[in-house]
Amino acid sequence: MSALLGKKIGMTNVFSADGRLIPVTVVQAGPCVVTQVKTEDRDGYNALQLGFDEKKVKKLKKPIAGHLKKSTDKGFRVLREFRTDDPEGIESGTTLSIDMFSVGDKVNIAGISKGRGFQGTIKRHGFSRGPETHGSRNHRKPGSIGNSAWPAKVIKGKKMPGHMGTDRETVKNLIIVDIKHEDNLLLVKGPVPGFKTGILEVRKVIK
Repeated sequence: MSALLGKKIGMTNVFSADGRLIPVTVVQAGPCVVTQVKTEDRDGYNALQLGFDEKKVKKLKKPIAGHLKKSTDKGFRVLREFRTDDPEGIESGTTLSIDMFSVGDKVNIAGISKGRGFQGTIKRHGFSRGPETHGSRNHRKPGSIGNSAWPAKVIKGKKMPGHMGTDRETVKNLIIVDIKHEDNLLLVKGPVPGFKTGILEVRKVIK
């Protein structure tokens, strides 16, 4: 198993050994507890369900509390499944930590992007604006969106104004710059999706 749940802490800068300034995102990765092991024989596929961010059991809904009682005496705010090729050797209640990662490893990090509300085509899709002078009345309008004769409709999927953000996004091949084992922190080069305290899925890229 080479994946953990984590939480986005924020961004900062660190210096490399040769003096270069590197922008990094700080991610609290784990520890995660295996709350369920799914096998192909019993469930139709192999996967591990991980629990992250402890929560008092009495504050959980009864179905979730009953489910977690089978594997651990702890409660968790977040439960996620991760597919795996071979779940053998991993039992419910096992704790997975940040020790599975090393400095220099590449990881794929998935999260929910920040919500931007209703936005126009310039901010949402990167359209160019119209002229600002010479009597132009088309500054930020999207322009023509279809044909009149045929097909006489707006094509499905047309880039138009609308709700922006709160989508699942994945940033691939981020390099781990540093690891703070005592605080369960990963420092990865570059930005990751989401807001501070947002839940992330961190997957190690297997070479």
